[in-house]
Amino acid sequence: MNRVLSRAMPVFALLFALSLSGCGYNTIQTTDEQIAAAWSEVLNQYQRRADLVPNLVNVVKAEANFEQETLTQVVEARSKATSIQATPELINDPEAFNKFQQAQGELSGALSRLLLITENYPNLKANQGFRDLQAQLEGTENRIAVARNRYIKSVQDYNVTVRSFPNNLTAMVMGYDTKANFTVENEAEISKPPTVDFGTK
Repeated sequence: MNRVLSRAMPVFALLFALSLSGCGYNTIQTTDEQIAAAWSEVLNQYQRRADLVPNLVNVVKAEANFEQETLTQVVEARSKATSIQATPELINDPEAFNKFQQAQGELSGALSRLLLITENYPNLKANQGFRDLQAQLEGTENRIAVARNRYIKSVQDYNVTVRSFPNNLTAMVMGYDTKANFTVENEAEISKPPTVDFGTK
């Protein structure tokens, strides 16, 4: 009896593996891993931007007459954005994900206003350190847009997978739910990098 069972085990294992692949389990795992990788890249680029802000603020502060309210808004927006613990679990919590997205959006808005106002300060625009930081910020905003788009696509692929039959049955049994995504509202505006004008007035 034991000998029969030991011979049958590989067959059962093979049938079990085939049943998993046929019900979308492997596809769910693959798309879930793609989301994790895309999310990691989003966080890396947001962190890169956050790291640039203190240097940018310090350079702008050197302009004696610069509007302090704008600088305060940038510092506060950065503080709020970086205070949210962006753990891997955050993407499974729609409410926490929305707060994270809003905080990053506020920082984007504050930085855009800052760069817009600097157009009125020729001395600041002529500062090489400021120009370098502007260029780095522009490059980072471009990378953020690319990373966000990859994440959006990965989540779309995953959500379609876990909602489609018969994958949805596997997802239900295994506890896989749809994941939160960046909202499309103002997506084009958010993805647009800030305008950097190195000319002088």
